[in-house]
Amino acid sequence: MEHRSSRLMRLIFVAVAMALGAAGCGQSADPTSEEIAAAIKQTGQMPDLITLRQRFESGEISSEQIVAIYLQRIALLDRKGPSLRSVIAVNPDALDQAKASDDRRRANAELGPLDGIPVLIKDNIETLDPIPTTAGSSALLTNFSEEDSPIVARLRAGGAVILGKTNLSQWANFRSTHSVSGWSSVGGQVKNPHMLDRSPCGSSSGSGAAIAAGLATLALGTETNGSIICPAHVNGIVGFKPTVGLLSTEGIVPISASQDTAGPMTKTVTDAINMMDVLTNSNRFSEAQAKSPEDLRIGVLRFAQGENPHISALFDQSLAALEEAGVTLVDITELELSDPDYWQNELAVLEIEFGDSLDEFLNARRERLPVSSVASLIAFNVKNSDTELSLFAQEHLVSSTARPDVGSTEHNTALNAIQVASRQNGIDRLLSEGNVDFLVAPSGPISPATDFVNGDVWPAWVGAGYMAAIAGYPHLTIPMGAVRGLPLGFSIIGTANTDARLLATGRAIETIFGPAPTPTFLTTAAKHPEVEPATKGG
Repeated sequence: MEHRSSRLMRLIFVAVAMALGAAGCGQSADPTSEEIAAAIKQTGQMPDLITLRQRFESGEISSEQIVAIYLQRIALLDRKGPSLRSVIAVNPDALDQAKASDDRRRANAELGPLDGIPVLIKDNIETLDPIPTTAGSSALLTNFSEEDSPIVARLRAGGAVILGKTNLSQWANFRSTHSVSGWSSVGGQVKNPHMLDRSPCGSSSGSGAAIAAGLATLALGTETNGSIICPAHVNGIVGFKPTVGLLSTEGIVPISASQDTAGPMTKTVTDAINMMDVLTNSNRFSEAQAKSPEDLRIGVLRFAQGENPHISALFDQSLAALEEAGVTLVDITELELSDPDYWQNELAVLEIEFGDSLDEFLNARRERLPVSSVASLIAFNVKNSDTELSLFAQEHLVSSTARPDVGSTEHNTALNAIQVASRQNGIDRLLSEGNVDFLVAPSGPISPATDFVNGDVWPAWVGAGYMAAIAGYPHLTIPMGAVRGLPLGFSIIGTANTDARLLATGRAIETIFGPAPTPTFLTTAAKHPEVEPATKGG
């Protein structure tokens, strides 16, 4: 029998030959169905960060070769074949960056654990590359940044190869009340590689789909309320939302100063840990230790579990595995939010902070953009409605212009109410009363079909990620399995600034759960073997 690593290397070198022989950025002019089928089959064998580093060190593969492989996979799976549309732009300098990394490796002058590792950046994060940062809007197609955002600068200083930018829910999914997750006018509709007609969630849709489909080793996403966790959950990967303020948000197209953050989207928790070390220019994430299972106490948010029997069965199975490993589980059955107007206040805070911060962002770039304010963006969208407003409207943009300023009484009152409800009377109280280290819940419902008529139509929500988002607290999701081919995530939530310990705990839990589901690129649920016989009737 052929050894697994030998088989992987054979597939890799075939892909390299295809990539290096193709014209321009690894794209072949007319890929065959056999090439696409081979790329799909190879998905589960694409390496995580640690495996790739080992192969760099052994000389089995170079950074230039793995970048060529990813460029060819993007050509075959993202542009052709399943047409995932998860990558909005490929960086034309990626191969040159990879060659420079290989030169450093030969000279024993590596810059860190990410040197030569291909990374995709969500297209609302500015980079100093010859590609614009658009937030998915044609209004920003001329937004060629004059500098890296600080978090990208950290990745680049660590030797990471900026492979390209990922598609997203336009304006980070804060334009309309009836938006379609994963759609942008620039990039089109991102597809979920597990089931192509299902939502990839958002707004970091492209980052989630690309990592699941093996189009890069690492990706960077952003979150205001669920935009890292949800796409990681439905695409079957790891997503980490750090404590707000831990990572700089300068150079990120903004929504909310009180909730915005960037974070890793990866194949494994260890990959996220290494990425956080580089993003924080420290070793504290890789050096953090988890408690032994026998000393770990976890609060189970039963009130956030929902009533879907498939989710409950998989969640209970995951909890049983933890209990068998020695973890103490404490059921938490109820939570009454201390703010009776929680959701109205949350919307007020987001729209107030969005209007203020986006005005400032656009105005600072007015010399290179056709818009300079939210008001002019609204007018731009109306003028270009065939492109920008073809699927849904721009209610949040319009509402934000009618809101009071940041720092107003309305803003301060609403912000205090939702933060107290989420922090002192929410996550912190649950941790304290349960005498537990972290809180766990399913990360969300099963992904619904993408709906271009009604907009996003999700099942009854499960999980408590909203509290972590509004509190600004760390939140990790790891894959816990799949229901009829659709992945589900397992959420771990902690209090402020427990990021390193939470990730260390997540790494230990991931080991207990086992491998994540591999995408099969099914076209629809009707083709799943558990479903198809029933669709044909008697």
